[in-house]
Amino acid sequence: MTINQRQTMRVLERLCPLDADELADTALRAAGRQRFAEESFRPALERLLAALGAEADLGVFGQFAARFDLLRCMRNVLRMDAAEEQDPGIAARSLGRPIFITGLPRSGSTFLHSLLALDPANNVPRSWQLIYPYPRRDAWFPGDHRRAQVARQLALFRLFSPGLARMHPLSADSPQECTDINAHVFRSLRFDNMYRILSYRDWLDDHGHAPAYRFHRRFLQHLDAQGPAGRQWVLKSPDHVFALDALRKEYPEAHIVMLHRDPLKVMASVARLTEILRRPFTRRLERAEIGQEVSARWVQGVERMMAFKAGGENVLHLYYRDIVAAPMQTVAKLYRHCRLTLSPAAETRMQEYLRRVPRGGYAVHNHSLEAFGLEPLTLREQFARYINFFEVQPERSRPSASPVFSARPA
Repeated sequence: MTINQRQTMRVLERLCPLDADELADTALRAAGRQRFAEESFRPALERLLAALGAEADLGVFGQFAARFDLLRCMRNVLRMDAAEEQDPGIAARSLGRPIFITGLPRSGSTFLHSLLALDPANNVPRSWQLIYPYPRRDAWFPGDHRRAQVARQLALFRLFSPGLARMHPLSADSPQECTDINAHVFRSLRFDNMYRILSYRDWLDDHGHAPAYRFHRRFLQHLDAQGPAGRQWVLKSPDHVFALDALRKEYPEAHIVMLHRDPLKVMASVARLTEILRRPFTRRLERAEIGQEVSARWVQGVERMMAFKAGGENVLHLYYRDIVAAPMQTVAKLYRHCRLTLSPAAETRMQEYLRRVPRGGYAVHNHSLEAFGLEPLTLREQFARYINFFEVQPERSRPSASPVFSARPA
């Protein structure tokens, strides 16, 4: 780092400090509150801030964005505290038997989630709801402007992240991952996707995810209280793989849908997406390092998936090739497993979506393993047990575009 760069960063650290006490005080002043209802988030926040300072090599935008993000999470929690004071019944709301979609990333989870979101009987968390679970309290700007505000923020992020829209189509109304929920208590692998913070990830693995999933339920209760009652919650995140015990403990009756795909196709795609997500925030990116980090992490992930199945849990296993080639049959299989009814109206909406947006709007990519320092034969050996255990077929050719099939037998 040059002298000018060091001086710039010192100025930025004074203007955008990443300090737990300062962040908490700023959030409290903005909310007009004296304290948080509880502060069990403190150890995770302090660990995250330490890793950001020591390992992430944040640039100017990264420093600003991290502070903005952390303050937003804290203000949302304070808004939830206030809502519970006004309506204590929020904390007692039943969420039924949520469906959690997880498994290997880049395996069709967003596509499947988007299809299920078209059923009016289902409830999915939208991007604007996870970023701002309550409307802003502002006498100067009355009304609910969350969708428009999030749309602007996402447009700005896409400018800083060329290639993101092709790999991960995202809008203010898109169904969003649970990692944005858990981020509110600073126990989320979303931070690991955005920043190089290995010590934080290791700490999270060692200290467990139970507090994050307790908060996850609380957050969902707040969303549930603002919408029509009795709808089926459908949630998704590949990162649930690393917290299956905590998830099952908090949601013992939940349906879990596990997605599988050829790991060689997954690793190149995940590495490329990680590069795109991290690039705006850091001053240093090394593709080979990202490749090794991603592959080693998901070797751990598939071990957890195998252990979970071996434990006899009631899980529906689905395969990427089936999701892409026969989406409506896949949806029908999921509904049967979860003992749900797919209405003719919901099926029609899904079929129309598939005609209009084949593959859910995702472009077909052929990312290079070698670009990230990954060797196909080595990866095939590392994932061999997973491939055999779940009978995953290698992807020797691209899956065909999504045809539209009826979910009902002829």
